[in-house]
Amino acid sequence: MSETALQIVRRVLLPVSLLLGVMVLLGVLVTRVFARTWPFTVEDAVNRELAADRTGGWNDVSLVFSTLASTQMIVVVTVLVALALRLWLKRWREPLFLCAAVIAQALVFLLTTLAIDRQRPAVEHMDVSPPTSSFPSGHTSAAVALYVGIAVLMALRAHSTGAKVAWWSLLLTVPLGVALTRMYRGMHHPSDVVASFLNGGTCVVIMARAVLDRGLRWGRAKLPTVGRPALSTRS
Repeated sequence: MSETALQIVRRVLLPVSLLLGVMVLLGVLVTRVFARTWPFTVEDAVNRELAADRTGGWNDVSLVFSTLASTQMIVVVTVLVALALRLWLKRWREPLFLCAAVIAQALVFLLTTLAIDRQRPAVEHMDVSPPTSSFPSGHTSAAVALYVGIAVLMALRAHSTGAKVAWWSLLLTVPLGVALTRMYRGMHHPSDVVASFLNGGTCVVIMARAVLDRGLRWGRAKLPTVGRPALSTRS
């Protein structure tokens, strides 16, 4: 196996597979082992309280955040930001990192929902329920991977602590808003969105280590150029 393939296995495939195992295990613990244990016993009450507090204004706000994390919007924003990064920085490292983080979280999310068939909260659903199960939240996972990924890139380019704080504060608002509104709209339990932060955030860390680490060598190291040895004049 080539060195590049080994690096992909070590840096990407194994960590993502481990994350998938952790997510499935968490799903089993939440929905089966500890389903009747606090704090999971109060999740239904939280969902009912959020549904009871709905207003026209908050419904509109929640729709905005929920739309920002829809599949179509995530794909469009990821592609546009990746292209912008490529044109701005003149390299593929940062666009590849962002796309890989978003794709990885989607794969983990989809495979986890196949293993954990959790019903959505027993309240009125403000959105059409997708075919995937409730655990974890795909909207929240995608928002974390995309907007936290962008925050990482912008913070790395920032020249002051104030600028870094500003980027993080601005971009973290989106996944936090998405998490709250997905519960508000009756689509997910609190533990669904908490698990989604683990999924999306871990995928960002994995891809940052695999793609953004400039000290990592992919493939064979280039051999130094050595001059030809002088021919011996001895007989």
